[in-house]
Amino acid sequence: MSVEIIPKELRTARACLVCSLIKSFEQFEFDGCDNCDEFLRMKNNRENIYDCTSSKFEGMIALMSPKDSWVAKWQRTDRFTKGIYAISVAGRLPNSVIREMKSRGIVYRSRDMTNR
Repeated sequence: MSVEIIPKELRTARACLVCSLIKSFEQFEFDGCDNCDEFLRMKNNRENIYDCTSSKFEGMIALMSPKDSWVAKWQRTDRFTKGIYAISVAGRLPNSVIREMKSRGIVYRSRDMTNR
């Protein structure tokens, strides 16, 4: 696992609302989301980081081999990059982002366990 993907500090940790990847605010700002930045465009965009991530999440899973992990399959993270992922993320994407994802053929499923 590369060091860049591991959150540098948990005090500013946030989880992506689409894939649940956990990084510090600064890491999202510098690199964006390793899985979703193509359509969430968080890199160098503080407003999108606030809109598309949440500081309210529960649990953490370290994924070293997402394709081989039953936990990754259960969490729907088996197609994502190696990293630290939240089990549940509180919050919802703005409707404009959900519409853009839909127009690209990407289905948004909330990662908030309280809404299931």
